[in-house]
Amino acid sequence: MKSHDGSERKRKEFIVYDAIIIGGGPAGLQAALTLGRMHRKALLLDSGAYRNGTVPHAHNLLTNDGRDPAELRRLARAEIAAYETVEIQDAVAAEVARTDSALVVTVDGVPLSTTAVILATGLADDLPPIPGLGERWGDRVANCPFCHGHEFAGQRVAVLNAGDHAAMLAAMLEPVASEVLVIDPEGVRDVGDAATGLRLHLDDGTTEDVAGAFVAPTSRQRAPFADQLGLERQESGAVRVDPFGRTSVEGVYAVGDMAHPDHLPGPMASLAAAIAAGQLAAVAVVQADAQVRAASPS
Repeated sequence: MKSHDGSERKRKEFIVYDAIIIGGGPAGLQAALTLGRMHRKALLLDSGAYRNGTVPHAHNLLTNDGRDPAELRRLARAEIAAYETVEIQDAVAAEVARTDSALVVTVDGVPLSTTAVILATGLADDLPPIPGLGERWGDRVANCPFCHGHEFAGQRVAVLNAGDHAAMLAAMLEPVASEVLVIDPEGVRDVGDAATGLRLHLDDGTTEDVAGAFVAPTSRQRAPFADQLGLERQESGAVRVDPFGRTSVEGVYAVGDMAHPDHLPGPMASLAAAIAAGQLAAVAVVQADAQVRAASPS
């Protein structure tokens, strides 16, 4: 793994990467590992902002169930460091543009040229405006029952703001929790701590103590690159991709929960799914590169 300083910036303007990966979560890290194993020159840009940044323990990931997401990223970086063709830079990409001959990613005012871009920037979540809810997001307040449901086994939980999916979410949690309360978030004044987990203060003056609460947030693209490139979107707001992460713009791939292939009902908020998507996009990048090499005169 190579680092960068100011003395390298001028040199980097002339470097052509096989791929630039934007996003240092599981999807981006897996893409980097796959490209490294195939000796492709890749740069991973990590802004340090993660959708699961407030989550103390990641779950439902084979061999890593319960591990701190930050530790997962540290271990992944250590593995990637063994592959000399992959660089990781802690930096924020400002812009991605397509020219006639290449894709250009601008970082710290420096344009970097690449034949492929893998977007792994994820989504950002907007929660209902209930005081106290955001401070507990990722711990006692969660979205995914597969990732956080078991931790409330045998306890009382609440479902807030799930809309048309409230009944389904409650039914999914019934075998896990001792009781599932479906509560209209508009009737919740604030959320505080209780000995058993959370205390919901309701507008009617009553309270409900629960071990945890599940909320369906409103999600949006964390980064501006889908708009900058004019990528086709699904109704979900996620970027439309094929099974290999290819978008509507040639050479641009989208992976993780920011992407939504046609064969799925929505973007998948899952570490395992993100890792799989990152690998498939990297495979597609390598195959596209191989096609160009095969067609070139030897």
